[in-house]
Amino acid sequence: MAYILSVGTSIPSYNVNQKKAIEFARNMFQDSFKDIERLLKAFENGEIESRQFVRPIEWYKENHSFGEKNRIYINETVKHCTQAVTECLTSPDFLEESIPYEKVEAIFFVSSTGLSTPSIEAKVMNELPFSPYTKRIPIWGLGCAGGACGLSRAFEYCKAYPDAYVLVIAAELCSLTFQPGDKTKSNLIGTSLFADGIAAALLCGEQAVRHSAKLELLPRIFDSQSVTMKQSEDVMGWDFTDQGFQVIFSRDIPTLIEGWLKGNVEAFLAKHQLTFYDIKAFLAHPGGKKVIEAYIKSLSIPVEQLASSQKILRKHGNMSSATIMYVIKDHLLFGKQNEAENGMIGALGPGFSSELLLFTWEKEA
Repeated sequence: MAYILSVGTSIPSYNVNQKKAIEFARNMFQDSFKDIERLLKAFENGEIESRQFVRPIEWYKENHSFGEKNRIYINETVKHCTQAVTECLTSPDFLEESIPYEKVEAIFFVSSTGLSTPSIEAKVMNELPFSPYTKRIPIWGLGCAGGACGLSRAFEYCKAYPDAYVLVIAAELCSLTFQPGDKTKSNLIGTSLFADGIAAALLCGEQAVRHSAKLELLPRIFDSQSVTMKQSEDVMGWDFTDQGFQVIFSRDIPTLIEGWLKGNVEAFLAKHQLTFYDIKAFLAHPGGKKVIEAYIKSLSIPVEQLASSQKILRKHGNMSSATIMYVIKDHLLFGKQNEAENGMIGALGPGFSSELLLFTWEKEA
């Protein structure tokens, strides 16, 4: 089993409201679509109010080489990961006392929007006083499901090493994948949704000392499930071009969720003699408004259970893998929790795949 002790985030500097994003998209795509005004309704109807980026919005109007964008990815990701990790290990919202860096036994680093060798967590370890013996587990290519997958793998690590402290870092600079020459509808819709975000979560095993936790109730993860749909590689992901990452984003994603996810969730819950009605908090990656609606329809979830997901989507957009950690942080700070009640963490990503975790609220020991 594993407990989530703390979550830290780092928000890029350039805030863009959705009205300004509409102006940007109109300028970039108006010559490619006769019905551009109709398509721009996706920006207005997506229930996103603002997003954050690592560069001013005007910067994205110009072509930049993949090399330039990837150098920015490395520099900005290291900077923001360092900030998110520092907040996670020292946050007065979650911890009575800071967790020393050298106590972290393993770091899982998750990303899908840039490349680095050595991987980013090694560079972060050179910025912060981690032990040189810290295990490094970089995970690449899981897209929006990556944050939940990282939590699942950290949970499994804590099961094997119950006295361990483990960090999961999720860092996505989605804006750097934007290609101004890509005039497809997928790129237009992606422009209405995606943003930059970086987060870190601290987990510990059952035998680790938890007296530093400030929250009265902690989420105790007790199982996880990964499922991949066969022959679904074209649902979401990247094509790689000379200019870098080109988005693959099927408009059928909400329909796929409605027809495929329910059975996976039911099977997962049945392993523990649970049903949908036993889940009192659903911390879901909010892929977009239509994805949230598909969750509600297919899983019969009360809309209030998705309050944190909707809030994060509204304030930050879709930050790919990092988004789920923002959702968890918001629920830990502002959501309703009752001892012994069950909750679920969920995200969907390329593959097409789902990642689910079950947890229960327990008093800090």
